[in-house]
Amino acid sequence: MCEILTLGEPMALFLANQKGELDKIEEFTKLVAGAEVNFAIGMARLGHEVAYITKLGEDPFGTYINRFLLENNIDTRYVTYDAGHFTGFQLKSKVEIGDPEVFYFRRHSAASHLHTEDVSNILWDKVKHLHLTGIPPALSSTCREVSYKLMAAAREKGISISFDTNLRPQLWKSKDEMVSVINDLAFLSDLVLPGVNEGKILTGSDDPNQIADFYLKEGVSTVVIKLGEKGAFVKTQDSSFEVQGFKVEKVVDTVGAGDGFAVGVVSGLQAGLSLKEAVVRGNAIGALAVMFPGDNDGLPNSLQLESYLQTNFG
Repeated sequence: MCEILTLGEPMALFLANQKGELDKIEEFTKLVAGAEVNFAIGMARLGHEVAYITKLGEDPFGTYINRFLLENNIDTRYVTYDAGHFTGFQLKSKVEIGDPEVFYFRRHSAASHLHTEDVSNILWDKVKHLHLTGIPPALSSTCREVSYKLMAAAREKGISISFDTNLRPQLWKSKDEMVSVINDLAFLSDLVLPGVNEGKILTGSDDPNQIADFYLKEGVSTVVIKLGEKGAFVKTQDSSFEVQGFKVEKVVDTVGAGDGFAVGVVSGLQAGLSLKEAVVRGNAIGALAVMFPGDNDGLPNSLQLESYLQTNFG
């Protein structure tokens, strides 16, 4: 049974073992990265059945990633292979303050060659929720078509949809195209999860209330705006409120925090928590994520999450 369905591009990640500029680093640790794979891992660790849609190259990175997904209890029935294109990878610097430098090798990757026929065999009967981000539609026109096809199918079947805007300007032909497509996809979703800085790009305002209204007036049910360490602003058609973030004494790496936040909110709602309780869970997992160097090694299982909440919330 595939309860949660997501689509994305997993990449091999080479994390610098020492601080410094990437061109000067000689030793790296190999990991797996990708916003949606982070989401999938986080949901699986909390006990959800997750299926991941992607395309990998027939190469060592593809084999490595597929094995990693299986080891993390992610259903790979919708993972396909492309003999003509390589699996993408990235380099990431090690920092103690601020965001790390990330350099991608993903143009014309196997995942960017996903087509709608690759998702023609989805078994929707057991799917309860579809989670998408703004990254796949930036990879290619065919990936964009896949995103729209999945959303249309989910909407037709009454399956809830969450959309994390996850802007990657360097992958788009222009800012105008990015804003137009991302907003169009967001309007098709039930739950939209932009960061406040992304909201400024997408709506022209950095006021969380105005950002939320921009999507609510287009029919979105719930908007949760990530405010970084401050927490989150939440607005629905009926109410609005803020949820305070968790204090983190030492931030190791900020990458993956937003994905962890999405895990918390979506898993909380799927578990029947109130919207506020779900956002508290999102803030907690986002805080845990930044305490670890990798993109997904800080994502907790249920016992770890419960322990963190008992110690730090209240």
